[in-house]
Amino acid sequence: MSTQNAATHARPNRNPTPNASRNENRKFYMAAWRWHFYAGIFVIPFLLILATTGMVMMVFTGQSNQLGHVSDIIPTGQPLPVSQQAKAALATLPDGHLDQYISPEAPNRPAFFAIRNTGAVIAVAVNPYSGEILNSQDSTTTLYAIANDIHGSLMIGDTGDRIMEAAASLTLLLIITGLWMWLPKAGLKRAFIPEFSAKGRVFWKSLHAVFGTWVSAILVLFILSGLAWSGIWGDKYIQPWSAFPAEKWDNVPLSDLNHRSLNHGPLDEVPWGLETTRMPMSGSQAGATGISQPVTLDTVAQWANSNGFSGQYKVSLPKGDTGVYTLMAEARNEDSVDPSNDRTLHIDRYTGNILADIRYQDYSPVAKLMAWGIGLHKGLAGTWNFVLNFVVLLTVITICLSGIVMWWKRRPRGAGRLVAPPMPEDITLWKGAIVTVLGLSLAFPMAGFTLLGIIALDFVVLSRIPALKRAIS
Repeated sequence: MSTQNAATHARPNRNPTPNASRNENRKFYMAAWRWHFYAGIFVIPFLLILATTGMVMMVFTGQSNQLGHVSDIIPTGQPLPVSQQAKAALATLPDGHLDQYISPEAPNRPAFFAIRNTGAVIAVAVNPYSGEILNSQDSTTTLYAIANDIHGSLMIGDTGDRIMEAAASLTLLLIITGLWMWLPKAGLKRAFIPEFSAKGRVFWKSLHAVFGTWVSAILVLFILSGLAWSGIWGDKYIQPWSAFPAEKWDNVPLSDLNHRSLNHGPLDEVPWGLETTRMPMSGSQAGATGISQPVTLDTVAQWANSNGFSGQYKVSLPKGDTGVYTLMAEARNEDSVDPSNDRTLHIDRYTGNILADIRYQDYSPVAKLMAWGIGLHKGLAGTWNFVLNFVVLLTVITICLSGIVMWWKRRPRGAGRLVAPPMPEDITLWKGAIVTVLGLSLAFPMAGFTLLGIIALDFVVLSRIPALKRAIS
């Protein structure tokens, strides 16, 4: 053998063999499956809660508005002045303070008045033609409000908000790992059509993977629009960069209150892009000419009806001596199905001047996306949107339940163990995986914190304590 040939044979082959490549791919598959499994354990209960409460809110919205279910009325003549309707509503709560008027969405629908009474906000439905009280209920105890509170924070405040944010963020990991495991090996037909002729775990795996493939893109949009309401990713990351700049109101004095102060309890009523924007103040000569006559609830409602507001809209009364009248009509409030018609307007309580008139075209690009995203998220863009969302939510529930069935069928009979997919050893490019996790932590903090906690539990605790290692194996 020549020296050259000998050197060639002695040099190690830096190109992996097909078997080595397949073995490495298998290791990555097992690792992805393990993290998919662990993320699923955390996410599935909360994803089922999100899907169920989302369905409840959509059905409730189709029957009434956020303030309660009230049957249609029969129009008879001309509506009473709004102040007279408000007086009838306040008569039911002598110690109450009128906070907001919600105009009827149609001639055969009631008007609503939000009245603050001993710490609660009571929604009173009034027949606008007769002044008859049709319903009176704490606005936080309606079916919609309860479902909304569970949906956003599990009814336990900031702690629940963080848990739901972590679950929603980790759902992105489930989608990524699920598609990565399924699509390359499924083939075009198997990727999108369930194997209904299959039996046992094969059938459930096909159903789980195919349904997941079909709804993955829509689910990502659901998650991102939902996360924009969350306490960390939404409040700290997205909204501060997307809020409407109050500085656009030239020479208008600003309050210490922001627009979020107009919300009632768990109900989100203010446009997303305005929530963190400071409110203007009454008491100056600023603004454009608006209401020339004395500024009252009646004249504000009359001005609204003559200047582009119609159907359901809201009039928030001034808070304190420097407060303003605020008119709001926007899709997030279910006032319309078209976010491009959103409008929020502030009126000086003394001069009647228009201090600010914010419309959809004034929103930042992200706020415009959110205006549409929230409407689509809540199924408010029409019947097609309601049906699509309902089908997607049913599909999400099916994916969650089929995942549980798959795990149950994979467990050995009589096993009292978690039976997590085993972690392969000696995976190359592990540094890249760590960078990915750190990147996820920066982009979605609650997902990153939760994932790092799972990794620490897996590597530091479970893998080092024999009894626990046996329990999960």
